[in-house]
Amino acid sequence: MNSAKILFLRLHGARNFDMARLACITVVALLAVACSKEDPAAGKKAGPGGPGGGPPMAMPVSVIEVKPQRVPLIVEAVGQAEGSKEVEVRARVSGILTHQLYKEGDKVKAGATLFTIDRAPFEIALSQTAAALAQEKANIERAQREATRLKPLVEQRAISQKEYDDATSAVATNQAQLAAAEAKVREANLNLSYTNVTAPISGVTGRAQRSEGSLVAAGTDLLTTINITDPIWVRFSLSEAETLQLRRANGNATVKLLLPDGTPYDAPGKLNFAASSMDLKTGTVPLRAEFPNIRLLILPGQFVRVQVTTGAREGVLVPQAAVAQSEQGKAVFVVSADNKAAPRPVETDGWSGADWVVTKGLAAGDKVIVDNLLKLRPGATVAPHPAGQAPAAPGPTDAGASGKSSPAPVAPTAKSTPPTTKQ
Repeated sequence: MNSAKILFLRLHGARNFDMARLACITVVALLAVACSKEDPAAGKKAGPGGPGGGPPMAMPVSVIEVKPQRVPLIVEAVGQAEGSKEVEVRARVSGILTHQLYKEGDKVKAGATLFTIDRAPFEIALSQTAAALAQEKANIERAQREATRLKPLVEQRAISQKEYDDATSAVATNQAQLAAAEAKVREANLNLSYTNVTAPISGVTGRAQRSEGSLVAAGTDLLTTINITDPIWVRFSLSEAETLQLRRANGNATVKLLLPDGTPYDAPGKLNFAASSMDLKTGTVPLRAEFPNIRLLILPGQFVRVQVTTGAREGVLVPQAAVAQSEQGKAVFVVSADNKAAPRPVETDGWSGADWVVTKGLAAGDKVIVDNLLKLRPGATVAPHPAGQAPAAPGPTDAGASGKSSPAPVAPTAKSTPPTTKQ
C-alpha cells in the first residue's frame, strides 16, 4: 500500500511539473513576440516606413523638368492610299482569251499588249466586209457608166428625162452604199485590233481576273487593273474644327505621312484637293494629298497616318502617361519644394507626337512625375530622379533609423529537474 502511494505521488508530481514548464515557455514566447512589435524606448508600434514609428521611406519617381517651347500645331488623321490614276482593263470585243502577255504586278507602258483574244472570227468578218466593199465599188462603176451613156440621149430627146434621172439616182445610191461598206471595213479592222488588249496608261498592273481559255464579254468582264503609283494620292478627312485650322494656315500647311510601322515617310506631300462642303454622313471634310512614291513604299489601298502641320503655338510637352483624366479634367503630379507629390490641374491642346501639348497649368522648371503614378497620393514623400536614369542608392543611416529591426528576445530554456520526494 505504501509502495503504490509513493508511485502515485511521483507520477502526479512529474505531470504537474511538465505542465508548469510548458506554461512558462508559452508565456515567455508571447512576451518575446510582444516585444518585437513594441518599441520599449518610445512605447509606439513600428510604422511601415521604419522601426520606432519613423517617417515612411520616400518613393523613387522619375521626373522631367518642363520648359515652354514653340510646339507645332499638328492634326492627325487616318488616310487610305490610292493610285493617282486607276484604270480597269476590260475586253472591247467578245471572244476567247488565248494569251496573257504580262506578269502580274509588273510595270507596263501605255500601249503594251496584256492579253490576246482569238483573232479568227474577226479576220473572217474583215474579209466579208472587204468583199462587200468591192461589190459596192463595182456597182457604182456600173451606175456611173449607165448615167454617162444616157446623158447625150436625153439631150437628143432619144430617151425620156425619167430614165436619165433614174440612172443618176442609182449613182448616188451606190455611192452611199459604198460609204457604208467602207465603214464596215474600218469597223472590222478596229475589232480585229481589239483582239490585242493593251494597257491604256503606264503604271503597275494588278492581278489577272480571267485566265487563258476563258470566254470574255465585251465591256463586261474585268481583266485586270493598272495603277499609277508615282505620285500616289492619300485620301483622308478632318473635323470641322481641324479644317478651320487648315484654312487659317492660308496654304502654308505641310503634310507628312507615318508608315504602318510608325516610321515617318521620307518625302513631304502637298494638298491637291479639299472638298467645298462637309460630308453629312460623317460630319467631316474630305481632303486629298499627293506624295512622290518612287520606291513604291506606299501601295494603293494601304492605310497610313496623315499629319497636317497648320502652324505653331506656345506650350509644354508632357508624356501621355503622365497626364491623368478625370471628371474634373486633366491633371499631373509635380514635385514640390519639400519633395512631396502635388497634383496640378492642366489644360491640353492636342498631341505632338507621343506627348500632350499642355497650354495651361505648368511653368518653366516644374518637375512632372512620369512613373509610379498609381502608387502616388497627394502629399506623399518622393525621391525624384531624372527620367531615364536609375534612382540614387539610399545613404547610410544610424542604427535607430537604418530600418534594421532589433533581434527578438530569445525565450530562455528551462532546465528540467526531476522532483525529489521523500520515500
